Amino acid sequence: MSKQIYPIGERPPLGEVPPLMHAFTVRRERFAEPKDSLRPEVVPVPEIGDDEVLVYVMAAGVNYNNVWAAQGVPVDVISARQKAGEAVDFHIGGSDASGIVYKVGRKVSWPRVGDEVVLHCGTWDADCPRVREGIDPMYSPSFRIWGYELNWGSFAQFAKVQAQQCLPRPQHLSWEESAAYMLVGATAYRMLYGFTPNTIRAGEVALIWGGAGGLGSMAIQICREAGAIPVAVVSSDDKFDYCLKLGARGCINRNDFSHWGMLPHWTDKAAYKRWSEGARAFGQAVWDVVGEKKSPALVVEHPGESTIPTSLFVCDTAGMVAICAGTTGYNASVDLRYLWMRQKRFQGAHFANHQQAASFNRLVLDGKIDPCLGRTFDFDETHLAHQLMFENKHPFGNMAVLVGTRERGGGRHVAHSEVLAQPRLERDRVAEVA
Repeated sequence: MSKQIYPIGERPPLGEVPPLMHAFTVRRERFAEPKDSLRPEVVPVPEIGDDEVLVYVMAAGVNYNNVWAAQGVPVDVISARQKAGEAVDFHIGGSDASGIVYKVGRKVSWPRVGDEVVLHCGTWDADCPRVREGIDPMYSPSFRIWGYELNWGSFAQFAKVQAQQCLPRPQHLSWEESAAYMLVGATAYRMLYGFTPNTIRAGEVALIWGGAGGLGSMAIQICREAGAIPVAVVSSDDKFDYCLKLGARGCINRNDFSHWGMLPHWTDKAAYKRWSEGARAFGQAVWDVVGEKKSPALVVEHPGESTIPTSLFVCDTAGMVAICAGTTGYNASVDLRYLWMRQKRFQGAHFANHQQAASFNRLVLDGKIDPCLGRTFDFDETHLAHQLMFENKHPFGNMAVLVGTRERGGGRHVAHSEVLAQPRLERDRVAEVA
């Protein structure tokens, strides 16, 4: 007889889906810092649609969007979904996961029950006219981030996803390593490759903010594999070695400069002069790392308010600043003279489409990208992991939470050296399953 609910760490028989599951939820009445907002709860296992998949979550990645969801800012995602017709009044966050497929909808040909997968968080309506027209689904009005804008994310025993969100899991990685890389990695991949003609190329400089963080650690490695010159910006000298080992040409400590913040108005000549001197000194620091007066062709941005003026200033002529967040604030100011006179591009980026996520995943499958897992938490520490991120006290790289397993390091079926030695044709065949 099947159980009503299984304890955390005890996996049901393959294909057996109990009616209830453990989850960490957010509710509107307790919006607050993650340590107070995120709480364990027993909830129903969600039903899936014809094009959907139910995945038993082995491990979940920790990302900043669930810190926002916990506080109900800048968007109350629960209210937003209820206005759109969502019945449940709670939010299960988590936009990264590794796991095992337990159930598939009737229109799903891949994955199959029993497949080990990683999940990307991009969702859209396949019947949207823009999607059917062949336009990037990222630009569809139906596009949503699973685990943030949509419910039933990865901090639960079962997650409901679209079949197209599933990708093959790298067999040389543990469950927790597999869960940690996709959101930040695919986001970085789109920022570096998604906006022609401003794509990263060999020999070009890429300035990467937060080089020791999740997004930055992925961006450095992608640039390294492209033969580019990644320059990492970090908050302390003790992060230099970490970034250098990933492939950064060099690092800049942003705390060596003091001109950050909103751009002074050009009529305040003294204040603008101070800012300009600071921005020029930062640009010189980039050149010092590179070894010549070669400015960034691409800037991977996420701090936003405090750094955008400098990023656009130091970006090369005809270069691009791609931004995917605003961790220091959303009100960015720009000296438009440098934008139009130097024909620079300021580009918004928001996760990735399926092809970009699959291309990044192939780099991981090939053993070329390290997930940079900095710390793993037990399921009952989910709120603490998010609190560390909220307080900016999280470790270098990415974080993961164990959900369907209590074993750290489990799930590795082949060695990294075996992956590197495997003929490329065979690795591609495995990756093409998705």
